[in-house]
Amino acid sequence: MSVVAEFSFNPFQENTYVIYEEKGECIIVDPGCYTQSEREQLTDFIEHAELTPVRLINTHCHLDHVFGNKFVMDKYGLGLEIHEGELPVLEAVPRVSEMYGIPNVVPSPSPTGFLKENDLISFGKSTVLKVLFTPGHSPASISFYNEKDRYVIAGDVLFQGSIGRTDLPGGDFNTLIQSIKTQILPLGDEVRVYSGHGPSTTVGDEKKMNSFLQ
Repeated sequence: MSVVAEFSFNPFQENTYVIYEEKGECIIVDPGCYTQSEREQLTDFIEHAELTPVRLINTHCHLDHVFGNKFVMDKYGLGLEIHEGELPVLEAVPRVSEMYGIPNVVPSPSPTGFLKENDLISFGKSTVLKVLFTPGHSPASISFYNEKDRYVIAGDVLFQGSIGRTDLPGGDFNTLIQSIKTQILPLGDEVRVYSGHGPSTTVGDEKKMNSFLQ
């Protein structure tokens, strides 16, 4: 059984996830660690849980989700994996950081591999995540679905009571709603949704309560 550990990092309160099997392999998703104390919080958890990071993945490449990419790559010797359609977003991070007045941003290295829809991410003894293509908040955002343990890492696609913003370059409201309705909602009401900001929720709760999906 896999476990999802959540950390809230940086001025945007972005959720970074470590998905792991007990005392085994783990993957790091969207490392938003910005300060030294945040980097230490992440590495201390991995060390104390006796985990071995084996993959580094971004759901999408907005600045708050990639602050820690270089640190994680250097610390654990990992390459970065994203959807190829997010490459322009990743390359724009230094410019966007200046626009937001965020100082001392360490640019993310380029990806070493690309993920596409329906790819399977396997690690540990039995953990498998399926890549879902969920654009709309960003041009090529991807989500990661664990069918066995019934959860999805959704990035900024779907939140508790809300959806990702669509006014940034590459965003589109209709595309995002289509992604949610065709890729996330059919997974099943009991599936837990781990979002890029805020608390987790379930597919069923969002079907009933999320005004954007009515």
